[in-house]
Amino acid sequence: MSSRIIPTDETPGAKEAGVVYFIDRALVTFATDSQATYREGLAHVQALLAETFPGAKKFSAASLEQQDAVMEALSKETIPPKNRRANRLGGNAQPFFETLRYHTIAGFLIAPDVGRRGNRDGVGWKVIGRDPEHMFQPPFGALDKDYPGWQPVAAEKK
Repeated sequence: MSSRIIPTDETPGAKEAGVVYFIDRALVTFATDSQATYREGLAHVQALLAETFPGAKKFSAASLEQQDAVMEALSKETIPPKNRRANRLGGNAQPFFETLRYHTIAGFLIAPDVGRRGNRDGVGWKVIGRDPEHMFQPPFGALDKDYPGWQPVAAEKK
């Protein structure tokens, strides 16, 4: 499903970035509270797929057009006003789709450090044109020049 949110075309997508591995790790580390959302959401996806395309047995085996139709339906579902989270962007969005979309984007753009999974080989950063070598270095302005929390880069020490 992540590969339908950020598909592969002339640029790498969620699959090449290893987003599924990021989500797997997220669900057992920092996003354990999303496990129920995924369990319920995946069951809903299966039911929606069976209802919309009776011959399709599972999402991964459905055609790309069928997958896109299911994803579109998920993205348009709303939840009752009493169950909305006022502090979330897209407060009307179906919780599973919103969570999956957020995790997909995070996994695609996360810093490609070893062990984090996601953004494999920095493909997400390459797609958006982010230079992985760029480092912000204080002072950002006159007020920061004496800030004790930074040290100049060795090449700048002369």
